Amino acid sequence: MLLEDGLATEDAGVLGFVLETIDRLGEVGVAALVLLESLIPPIPSEVVLPAAGALVTLGRLDGLLTFVLATVGSVLGALVLYGVARAFGRDRTRRVMLAVPLIDVDDVDRAEDWFARRGEVAVLVGRLIPGVRSLVSLPAGAAGMPLGRFVLMTTIGSAIWNGLLIGAGMALGTQWQLVEKNIDLINNLIYVSIGVAVAVFVMRRLPKRWRI
Repeated sequence: MLLEDGLATEDAGVLGFVLETIDRLGEVGVAALVLLESLIPPIPSEVVLPAAGALVTLGRLDGLLTFVLATVGSVLGALVLYGVARAFGRDRTRRVMLAVPLIDVDDVDRAEDWFARRGEVAVLVGRLIPGVRSLVSLPAGAAGMPLGRFVLMTTIGSAIWNGLLIGAGMALGTQWQLVEKNIDLINNLIYVSIGVAVAVFVMRRLPKRWRI
């Protein structure tokens, strides 16, 4: 039982559902929950993945398998929304998504704005931003982004996000819920890392006489 490991399963609501699912299905349960995150917003990866990481530390889950299956779940969930949007087009997809009570119009608008301003890179970077990470698949599909590029960008972005949250859960152990409480700090660290990577990329391609 997760209770014996310091992760109580008596919690009500989403948290209790997450812990019970992982307890019953193990690594496959993590993958299923991450897949559902793309489709059902109240199942946040900020809860699922740190809990899985804590269980890796406690010896209840295999670390590599958890990471791989979580990333597969992320990609499959993204592909569902991508496929729907590609089949329906932007306007119909938007109407359907906004008809779902749990979907926030601001999140849909933000995802569309991200893709419109940043193109295909938005799929990679968007996978690292709560509120955008799942829904960015919609404008990508509606715009007809090539499937291969979509899968590649989604896989890379999802792998980074999943690795960070699973790793944080492993580091914190039974205090894994601190990850969710400090998710803004994690996001800021991601933004800084992306900024540094872009700066290094640009500097390496500048002519030597222009470098500082």
